[in-house]
Amino acid sequence: MRTFRHVHTSAGLALVLALAVAGCGREEAGGSAPLPDPVGSWAVESLTTGGRTLHAPDSARLEFGQNQAKGNYGCNGFTAVVAFAGPSSVNVTPGLSTTMACADMEFETAFAKLFQGKLTIDRGPDRLTLKTADGSTIAMTSAPPAADAPLTTTPWTVESLVSGATSASLPAEAAGKARFTIAPDLAVSGNLGCNRFSAKVTVEGSTVTFGPITSTRMACEGPVGDVERALTELFGSGPLTAKTEGRTLTLTAADGKGLSAKAASAAE
Repeated sequence: MRTFRHVHTSAGLALVLALAVAGCGREEAGGSAPLPDPVGSWAVESLTTGGRTLHAPDSARLEFGQNQAKGNYGCNGFTAVVAFAGPSSVNVTPGLSTTMACADMEFETAFAKLFQGKLTIDRGPDRLTLKTADGSTIAMTSAPPAADAPLTTTPWTVESLVSGATSASLPAEAAGKARFTIAPDLAVSGNLGCNRFSAKVTVEGSTVTFGPITSTRMACEGPVGDVERALTELFGSGPLTAKTEGRTLTLTAADGKGLSAKAASAAE
């Protein structure tokens, strides 16, 4: 006759737990690498929409935080509020974006249209794909956060003027003409869009204050003159809050007026 040995309940429970832990260890050792967390920095590779694939500019990026996202459509920057619903979906509410006229507006417009509403998240090693309800996709690969360009020594080109929550790109006549560089000794020089200028700045933490501006005295009319007057007023308005994100610099006055400038690339 087969006999059964009585095992005390606590001892039996301990045995079950030990086996479970051992089994988990084997599964982790032999399993695949963990899938990436959506929170982080991603380089956008391409979009698929309407039966077409649109390849992304090199500067198209998306950075997810826990409750917000920011990025670049390829030329224009943007923000959004996000709410993750578990690991496989996210709800996106668009926030602010710049409104510059850019070279690849087809991609920018498509990216902005797709990155909103409820999106399904597909993850793979070092990859993330966002899918809309109609099957359109935003394909991305993991990327380190873009290093912030230094405030000084960087040639900055003004791309847009800001007024509160509104950002407007410079008119075509002035695009690329307004630029400045702050030297290590805090001497700043550049062009207001028409006239060359120079000044000294003081930097205290995230605050930049321009001293008296010296400039050439050419008569500047039309959109170029409008930009020049706006920049002269901004630089003379007192302390400006400076913020760099990647290759973008914003200078903002206490009244909400400001500018957005882009760091020149090595080719420039």
